[in-house]
Amino acid sequence: MLALLAAPTGDIASAEDALSDAFERALQRWPQDGVPGNAEAWILTVARNRLRDLWKSSAYRLTRPLPDDHDPVEASDEPAEIPDRRLELMLVCAHPAIAPDARTPLMLQTVLGVDAAAIAGAFAVAPATMAQRLVRAKKRVRDARIPFVLPERADLADRLPGVLEAVYGAYAIDWQSTPQGAVLDSLSTEALHLALILAELLPDEPEVLGLAALLSLCEARRDARHDADGRFVPLDAQDAARWDRAVIECGERMLTRAHGFSSPGRFQYEAAIQSAHCARPVDRAALRRLHRALVRIAPTLGAVVALAALDGEIDGPRAGLRSLDAIDDPAVTRFQPAWVTRAHLLSRAGRTDDAVRAYRRAIELTPQAEVASYLRRTLDGLT
Repeated sequence: MLALLAAPTGDIASAEDALSDAFERALQRWPQDGVPGNAEAWILTVARNRLRDLWKSSAYRLTRPLPDDHDPVEASDEPAEIPDRRLELMLVCAHPAIAPDARTPLMLQTVLGVDAAAIAGAFAVAPATMAQRLVRAKKRVRDARIPFVLPERADLADRLPGVLEAVYGAYAIDWQSTPQGAVLDSLSTEALHLALILAELLPDEPEVLGLAALLSLCEARRDARHDADGRFVPLDAQDAARWDRAVIECGERMLTRAHGFSSPGRFQYEAAIQSAHCARPVDRAALRRLHRALVRIAPTLGAVVALAALDGEIDGPRAGLRSLDAIDDPAVTRFQPAWVTRAHLLSRAGRTDDAVRAYRRAIELTPQAEVASYLRRTLDGLT
């Protein structure tokens, strides 16, 4: 609905205000009048009427002139079904006219509804800085008159990486913050839905297929992340019988199709790593080869730490600690997975006191209560 409302003028901020006003009116009227048969069309119509009143105001016309081809009649149309225009909106947010550091945050907020504070935390910037960045980006969309349409194939190649990063970022934020049991209508479900739509729209883009496969394979294991008592269960200790095999098979089919294009990329390697984790017993040597390939093309801190952990499993804890110590990134001192890996390796190496200190630091950096409880239980086992 936001995409439909913003499309005529490119004014995302005004469309957000109009949509918020429509939801407020629904909350006021529906308890007395009942929910309309076509609730989405009702909300869209109220929001469009709100925008139409805004467009008629002299203040708006002086500060934000409408495009020459704007048809005010379109704003009064009442569709029988609301089309899914989120992908067009995402591609608008990935337009080259938008500052690179604002594209993914803008997509996360406008398309997937991620709170600005959560976005700021994910990008390690102050909330006020992120808020200003988002305001500037929305103004740029409006002033540049970026059309809400699917771009040509050549332009799509330039914008697609940003879209994939936004979908992946939304999934990662939700995976890290959603409480146990809060699955319905969660952000990760929306991110998976958008990834599958992308795969349907662009079936010949291997990285699109890789992202859809990656999210499918991760989401298939969500229920197994906690035991019957709600306690966190790490991947290697999960009950594979609780995994959703139909979703895993869907992910495997998309990964196989992506592999057929012989154009490997980051999301394909990450999907292949998750596929390897879905096989029992896990082939650690194959898993390390995949991680090494991933680090060559996308040396993220998470990928490098995961590779160090595998070095520790295969070559022994001291080798893993050497790999961990060799990471040349100051952010590693604030990276929770690095401290969990260090604590585990130190414990295996018999350095209990150092392991205790590492576990305590990992717990301090863990935002999920159930994961922190798991780490405390592990720490208690050492002391």
